[in-house]
Amino acid sequence: MGIYQKLLQIQTELKAPKSQYNNFGKYSYRSCEDILEALKPILARANATVVISDEIVNIANRFYIKATAKIIDTETGEQIEAAAFAREEESKKGMDGSQVTGSSSSYARKYALNGLFAIDDTKNSDYSNNQNEPKEAPKPPRKPSVNQNQTNKAAVLSPEVSDMMNKGICNLKNKFGIKIEQILKDIEATTGIKKADISDFNAPKVFNAIGRLEQKYKSENNQVSNY
Repeated sequence: MGIYQKLLQIQTELKAPKSQYNNFGKYSYRSCEDILEALKPILARANATVVISDEIVNIANRFYIKATAKIIDTETGEQIEAAAFAREEESKKGMDGSQVTGSSSSYARKYALNGLFAIDDTKNSDYSNNQNEPKEAPKPPRKPSVNQNQTNKAAVLSPEVSDMMNKGICNLKNKFGIKIEQILKDIEATTGIKKADISDFNAPKVFNAIGRLEQKYKSENNQVSNY
């Protein structure tokens, strides 16, 4: 069995329930640790292992943690990998520097695993950096609402990721004098992702696009100045 067949088998077998609960946001979520614990017995049966690594990258003058999750076939050495990003805040209330980096790393690692093992996190927002949340998720009754679909869709993009993205876009606007509407159009043209469809899951593609657009706008400005 090749590495792609093994990955397909693992993706099919993997069940990582959202066993954590955020009392403030009133939603359930899964952590990186939850995914890894669910993966271990399946990886053992498939004769494969997972390695996760971090690195710090600079995108649009912002520092991000880039996490790479890699599945390795222990029989052949074949590998498949996926990456995800999380911005490292300069400071965060109640956290020291190492905790800020650690929370960004955990977030990026989780979404790298999501991408590699086809884990869908779009049903509700599950962003949380609080490792002290209770592990048993209560199941409060949900009240039907006419705008339920809109609420679920809006919850896909967590406030913190939205704030990171907004700052990156505003940085391009202020640096190059380009209207936000045009920047959003360029992001859509680069990624194929419309503004209404941006989520935590596809946010890394948007951050990459912001970085590429900065280089594009800078090149265009240099060409204009040379005339």
